[in-house]
Amino acid sequence: MNDVRIIDKNFSVSISESQIQARISELAATLNHEYAGRDPLVLSILNGSFLFTADLVRHLDWDPEVQFMRLSSYGGGMESSGEVRVLLDLNVPIKGRDILIVEDIVDTGRTMEWLRKYLASKDFASARLVTLLFKEEAFLAKTPPEYIGFSIPNSFVVGYGMDYQEHGRSLRAIYQLKD
Repeated sequence: MNDVRIIDKNFSVSISESQIQARISELAATLNHEYAGRDPLVLSILNGSFLFTADLVRHLDWDPEVQFMRLSSYGGGMESSGEVRVLLDLNVPIKGRDILIVEDIVDTGRTMEWLRKYLASKDFASARLVTLLFKEEAFLAKTPPEYIGFSIPNSFVVGYGMDYQEHGRSLRAIYQLKD
């Protein structure tokens, strides 16, 4: 399947399922090395990162505690509003913990910049970000992700957990907007 139509938009394959899975395995190998002997909390940012988080943690050498937060900055559209809202907050203390934030996509970086400041108020030991997709040309924040699956152009994508108006999350590949 090379093209899909979701609601009123056409998308074509940008990153295949096999490319995604191979890159996740490589990322996990790096994380296994860097976090050897440690027990970081894996913090998955919903909704888009749930598939990436599931596949990533299955490749880790340790049995991580996984927690979820849900943040909103899109409001159902195709561009970030710039305003971050917490829809689901952490329900465990993180004082003194290493945090591995798992995100599906980083574009401007403002949401993750906001999250790092928010978590800093809870006195963590360290926080690093692993993202499946990074839009480097759209990035405006100070701190880029420490671990990047793929750098992609600044275009709208769906699939592998990411959506367009809550549709397209179940696609196994990443699809880029054609229109």
